[in-house]
Amino acid sequence: MVAVSDGQEAAQQAPAGRPAPVGRPLLSLTLASMLDDVHAHSGAVYLLASREPVLEMAVSAGLPRAFAAPWERVGLNAPIPVAEAVRDRRLVWVGGEQEMARRYPRIAVVLPYPFALAALPVATATTVYGAAYVTWPGSHPPDLSDRERERLGAACDRLALRLERAVAENRPLHPEPDLLTPSAAEPGGTLGTVEAARMVGRLPYGLCSLDLHGRVGFANAATAELLGVPVSRLLGTQLWAAVPWLNDPVYEDRYRAALISQHVTSFVALRPPGDWLSFRLYPSTSGLSVRISRARPVSEMTRAGPQRRDGSPRLVTISHVLSLASALTEAAGVQDVVQLVADEISPAVGSQSLVVLASRAGRMHVLGHRGYADAHIVERFNGLPLSEPTPGTQALNTGVPAFFDSREQLERLYPSRNATPDGMGAWAYLPLVASGRPVGTCVLGYAQSHHFAADERAVLTSLSGLIAQALERALLYDAKLQLAQGLQAALLPASLPPLASIEAAARYLPATQGMDIGGDFYDLVSSNGRAAAVIGDVQGHNVTAAGLMGQIRTAVRAYTAVGQAPEEVMGSTNRLLIDLGTELFASCLYLRLDPARHVAVMARAGHPPPLLLRPDGKVKVLDLVGGPLLGIDPHAVYPTTEVPLVPGSVLALYTDGLIETPGVDIEDALADLARRLAASGHQPLDELADTLLQRGEDAAQERPDDVALLLLRARPLGGTRSQ
Repeated sequence: MVAVSDGQEAAQQAPAGRPAPVGRPLLSLTLASMLDDVHAHSGAVYLLASREPVLEMAVSAGLPRAFAAPWERVGLNAPIPVAEAVRDRRLVWVGGEQEMARRYPRIAVVLPYPFALAALPVATATTVYGAAYVTWPGSHPPDLSDRERERLGAACDRLALRLERAVAENRPLHPEPDLLTPSAAEPGGTLGTVEAARMVGRLPYGLCSLDLHGRVGFANAATAELLGVPVSRLLGTQLWAAVPWLNDPVYEDRYRAALISQHVTSFVALRPPGDWLSFRLYPSTSGLSVRISRARPVSEMTRAGPQRRDGSPRLVTISHVLSLASALTEAAGVQDVVQLVADEISPAVGSQSLVVLASRAGRMHVLGHRGYADAHIVERFNGLPLSEPTPGTQALNTGVPAFFDSREQLERLYPSRNATPDGMGAWAYLPLVASGRPVGTCVLGYAQSHHFAADERAVLTSLSGLIAQALERALLYDAKLQLAQGLQAALLPASLPPLASIEAAARYLPATQGMDIGGDFYDLVSSNGRAAAVIGDVQGHNVTAAGLMGQIRTAVRAYTAVGQAPEEVMGSTNRLLIDLGTELFASCLYLRLDPARHVAVMARAGHPPPLLLRPDGKVKVLDLVGGPLLGIDPHAVYPTTEVPLVPGSVLALYTDGLIETPGVDIEDALADLARRLAASGHQPLDELADTLLQRGEDAAQERPDDVALLLLRARPLGGTRSQ
């Protein structure tokens, strides 16, 4: 077990020495007590793994562990409640099915049932030892009560202290047997077992009892007749395993739905060749009672009978694939894919290291890696010719996965490579093939020797297909993004020209949604003794918007150079935009600087009003008279306004991305910007620009629009430009 101190992901081993035996199943007792205290349905306790930032399920209770199979090992960065509880050192509450789908869609994809969940860290004031979660059926109120919150917190605090004591005493902590609620004892005064069986046997419909694992514990004669399977073959086996035509994930899903939600569920199944049967499942915390009867024929429900399968745990496989497929759909760029594989897939399959390779110009390139303290171990593969006989190149060239259970096995097949410089003990080389062509290789490393069973190889091979599709999309996205950002950088000014009477500073922040490119622009023009500034925003966040932005900026420079007045510059640019035939519009603010008279002459086309910070520290919102957006009306006029710009004044020009925030009134946001300008206006202009953008940078993960900011500070004629 690893303890994380002071919230960091640093591992600390238990003291060396001979371990003392653990007298009682500490984790199991704590979990059982926790479930009883808050009347929860199921739960689990996780411990931090040794030498890696991974939570491992140590004990579960109430439901089969297969239900939580995708989350038996989870990275601390995974977007699931137990990992979030550890990261934030707080209780995480999910009140129901809809909230789970909104906040944790990966869990909702695998378990789309009504239930509530609470996750808590198991931690002392200085050290985190793990986490715990408990669940309730969908009938639980949407809010966690104060009593439940207090009981859960106290239980986890007590467990943390006991774990702290166990570590101090060098007592090892290991996974413990799961706790499944036993069947209730026979209450006194009811029918005896024999008479109860006789009574059930006389019923005209089928009745059978399933334990929490879905195994049949009792079935009456009508059940055997309806299913066409003798009772002797049903007892002790899972219903869908004993009855071939029930061997379908759809029916297993209904069993899981009943147990997790504790709601009665039902389904209709076709017994070949044409008999429809109705199944109604009545759940409790100890298992399910199933009522089976004949259903009306439903011709439109015909479907191909499911195929037999081997003994592999299909629920586990499907759950993993659903969870990881959902995770990979969130990846945009290559590094997103690498991070998701490291956070989601590596912990799930038990690997400790990861390398993602791709080919370019006949050579191997490392796209990303995790789990290696020394990056040089992995980076030596960069530039390796694909003709080199290595496991990675072989998997990439042939499209055939390779599994090496031990170091000796790998070195026997690839002796010339000194094949194990990374220190791992087993490897899975998974070719990433998408759209019929190889896009890369995913290498999973295991710290110790590891036997890859047939079902595990099948799961890893299936997962490699999901990773390949995500990686193909990511490579295309990164290529487009690099092109778009290069275009954006080329269209914006690399620097602002020095002016004798004006100090200037500018900033640009791309939107974080889409391709991080947009139509916001700014410029400071000095031509033939004239000085002008412009800021604008072309509708859209794509390459088209950026290209149109470049055309507008070039046009403004040209019209300024030939001496057009501000209203003429705006009118000419408006007509140009209409002549281009684009369906995009643009807002714009243009001003001509007149240092001799200490004024700025402004023209506005649907753009947010600029702010003027006066030398006395007061800020004024310049609500200028203006015209419509550029590109709408070819006959539009753009009146001008003269604004005093005395030495010491600061003029703030910006685009709407700086003040538009979802859920915040635009007037309140503008007032807040004015307050920050007044409070920080004394700063050097570059520092002031950073200060005004601070809120946008803090919300960088949720910035729906790009932001441009241009600050102009007037200074006395003959002054020098400050740095």
